[in-house]
Amino acid sequence: MKNMSEEKKSDSTEATNGKPANANIAVDKEKQINKTEQINNSSQKVVSGSDKKISAQPTQKSAQPKFQAKRKMFKRSRGNKEKEEFEQRIIDIARVTRVMAGGKRMRFRACVAIGDKKGRVAVGLAKGKDVTIAVTKAVSKAKKNIVMVPIVNNTIPHEIYQKFGAAKVLFKPARKGRGIIAGGAVRIVLELSGIKDVTSKILGTNNKVNNVKCAIEALGNLKKAEAKKKDEKKSSDNKNKE
Repeated sequence: MKNMSEEKKSDSTEATNGKPANANIAVDKEKQINKTEQINNSSQKVVSGSDKKISAQPTQKSAQPKFQAKRKMFKRSRGNKEKEEFEQRIIDIARVTRVMAGGKRMRFRACVAIGDKKGRVAVGLAKGKDVTIAVTKAVSKAKKNIVMVPIVNNTIPHEIYQKFGAAKVLFKPARKGRGIIAGGAVRIVLELSGIKDVTSKILGTNNKVNNVKCAIEALGNLKKAEAKKKDEKKSSDNKNKE
């Protein structure tokens, strides 16, 4: 009886599936084969993708030298920036106050000298809420009042005495190799002007601002001696010919 029931069950399962048991095994094998083929195809795709990446690497390497060249050019362009036209030196910084109705108002006063060491020099005096603001203002003022200094053989063409308020300054030309003999703020102005050999003396006050302004006026009042020398040479040559 048991065997008969088992045979009926197997017949019922076959009837439900509509296919025999051997056919089901064949279908399972086909599914496995299809899966293996799909896995192989995916692995081939991965390999081909890696090949593409490998083939793309040389293009990246070829692009790297171009980027490096551009970077070098950028560095050169940054390095070749024009240097500042004038050299700046701070002569004096002071904190000043103004008494107002509500109290005291504090500010900073800066005295700055600028020069290119080629015969151009100037001094600026300005105030600001901060030191940097005062310095920038002083530099901009100094650039508007540049003085041309006549230089003959790295020294001044002649002796000069200048007075400005309580400040008195005396400049004398010096022989080659003597150097700048000056003290205080006057030395800064002479160095920035480009004079290499000169002797000077401060005869009046010790106020830095007044001494600097006096030195600038003295350098501005210097006269050129080159034209006179040429005229003297021509006249001497004419006399010799006669």
